[in-house]
Amino acid sequence: MSLAVWLTFAASQAAWAQTTPEPATSAANAASTPAVTSAQTAAPTLPAVKVNASAVSDSPLHLDAPVSSGALGTRTQLDTPFSTTVVTGDDLADRQVYRLGDVFAGDASVSDNSNAYSAWATYITIRGLPIDWQNGFRIDGNPFISYGITMPYEQLDRVELLKGLGGFMYGFAQPGGLVNYVTKRAGKDPVTSLDVGYRMDGVMREHVDLSRRFGPDDMFGARLNYTKEAGKTYNAGDINRNSLSVALDGQLTRDLQVYFNALYQTIRSSGQTPAIYTGSYTASSLPAVLSGGTNWLGGTDQHLNTNLQLYTAGVRYQIAPDWSFSTSGSYSKSSRDRNESTLTLLNQAGDYSDSRWNGDEGHQDIYWQGMFEGKVKTGPLTHQLVMGGSWQHQTNDYASNSLYFTQGDGNLYQPNPWRYYSGSGLEKYRASEITQASVFASDTVEITSRWSLLAGLRYTNYSQDTYATTGAKTASYSQNGVFTPTFALMFKLEPQTTLYASYVESLEQGAIVDSIYANGGSMLRPLRSRQYEIGVKSEHARWSANAALFRIERGAAYANSANVYVQDGDSIYEGIEAGGSVRLGRSWQVSGDVMLLDTWYAKGQSYNTNRVAGAPKFVVAGRVSYDVPYVPGLQLGADAKFTGNTEVRPQNNLQTGGFLLVNVGANYLTRVGGHDVTLRAAIDNIANRRYWMFQYADYIAPGDPRMVSLNAKIDF
Repeated sequence: MSLAVWLTFAASQAAWAQTTPEPATSAANAASTPAVTSAQTAAPTLPAVKVNASAVSDSPLHLDAPVSSGALGTRTQLDTPFSTTVVTGDDLADRQVYRLGDVFAGDASVSDNSNAYSAWATYITIRGLPIDWQNGFRIDGNPFISYGITMPYEQLDRVELLKGLGGFMYGFAQPGGLVNYVTKRAGKDPVTSLDVGYRMDGVMREHVDLSRRFGPDDMFGARLNYTKEAGKTYNAGDINRNSLSVALDGQLTRDLQVYFNALYQTIRSSGQTPAIYTGSYTASSLPAVLSGGTNWLGGTDQHLNTNLQLYTAGVRYQIAPDWSFSTSGSYSKSSRDRNESTLTLLNQAGDYSDSRWNGDEGHQDIYWQGMFEGKVKTGPLTHQLVMGGSWQHQTNDYASNSLYFTQGDGNLYQPNPWRYYSGSGLEKYRASEITQASVFASDTVEITSRWSLLAGLRYTNYSQDTYATTGAKTASYSQNGVFTPTFALMFKLEPQTTLYASYVESLEQGAIVDSIYANGGSMLRPLRSRQYEIGVKSEHARWSANAALFRIERGAAYANSANVYVQDGDSIYEGIEAGGSVRLGRSWQVSGDVMLLDTWYAKGQSYNTNRVAGAPKFVVAGRVSYDVPYVPGLQLGADAKFTGNTEVRPQNNLQTGGFLLVNVGANYLTRVGGHDVTLRAAIDNIANRRYWMFQYADYIAPGDPRMVSLNAKIDF
């Protein structure tokens, strides 16, 4: 659909819509967006009052913001006894984020291993742990398979991050953490905006955002976002993306709310930079770093085409003033058509062997959850209760005639001479099925006005089956009665400061071993993890802070000296993370974050006491923003992140080296012709720093080069 059609629709809606005062900033609309578990009902219209005041930026920690916590219901960050991070849509827009690692640039606990529009699009590590691409990502609280998916960040209201174990809250998942993308929904104020952006070396983006409430007492809401992105990427690749999201809600009665959400996205991209595999590399240091902007490592024959679909419907009913019932169901579908190289590094001179993989993959996820939330009193004690159940069925389909072959040798510092062009639409077969069915309950007991105690338990039945191309079952694993508990003690030092100590367990599904290992295709048993955490969170008008001391015990899995991927012993992660933000005067906002991390393999036969691969010892991040007093509406900002030395593999004989990245930007809000206009500019990696980026155990890639992004937005 063309932009002209969108704008025609927007103009007709503007003429029909109820007249409202013009907001001072576009952030007012985002602030009115409801939590993912409920629809927003507009208040009765009052006489228009125009207020002129200086804008005071929200704290970057957003501790009063709601976060979805699965079986814990929806709570604010301040009342969640686990370490969390919230990044708002305004922040995503100001920094012009285009890959997952950049979303959490200000969080020292998150290390970036991602490349936009490639198979590595969602690879990050949290506290040194990789995030689970099968179970670690959600959209509006609903699961989807994230592998290779670059999200439409301009269509998000916020991104929520739960650090560490999510087993009680969400079921089976790796212990790194969980990312929840929250899409934009209709607020009380109408939205009609168009923005146009540019990112080097030639990617153009157009984005339309429309939102209205209508009907008696504005009982219905609708929000629609559409994005078109196309052009030449920084490494001479091509990108063509179309994204559409729709959010509908209705307050049918005083107590009954319903909603429907849909997200549809297709991306066709070529010219990905290949990953570099170090499993056969014997030197003690990596070759000289080359720019991530080079097109020498790959060519236009390498491509990744993805499709993502998610459809969600839900109901929320207020049974009584203190009790509610919510239920929702979702269907997600994602697919990938990949033609990509893996470069096996041979020596320090940069020689490699180029292996090509070509195949199609598809995933489906069907999910249902029902939940009661309410409060009861037993004598002097108040109980906040959550009870419910969920069911999830995931299927994974892979091409029966996929190809994996060695093309030939090359060198990192010379153009790759090998090409292999392929089409798409390979025949797929059902490779595996995974089913989870669980019931859960939690009770947060308010012992006094300051002390509260949380206890929760999830009971899960789990099964996992794998199949051959003929349809014959090749492996099966099932376990009933899996318990994953959580406990927490919380103390309100004062109303906006929470101290907590928490414990949680989690199980992650058994891995299907990659074909590069000697036991490729094998299915491993589920791994259990445990997490202990003590923390503090404090939110105030001009400053906020949080800190956590944690220990995570996870079953270890790695490739041994015979290139067999095994589960052996444990991997231990101990660390401290701390962050804060303060507003200085009327113009300055300063924030910082730090993580110190110690990790080691324990209780195993191999690599005992070695540092865990992918876990940096030290990460520090900071940001400074300045509201220019002599140019109202102009804000300047800079952020930096230093990532310490990281082990590439469990043998501990190869490291990436530490590196510092600095980004700068400017945002200017003005009015043109009676409309709000926002101009944004951002330069990532302004020093054009070259560095090796850890991606996964034994895998590295050159980091992204300097990147310039520009954007202009108009609100009608």
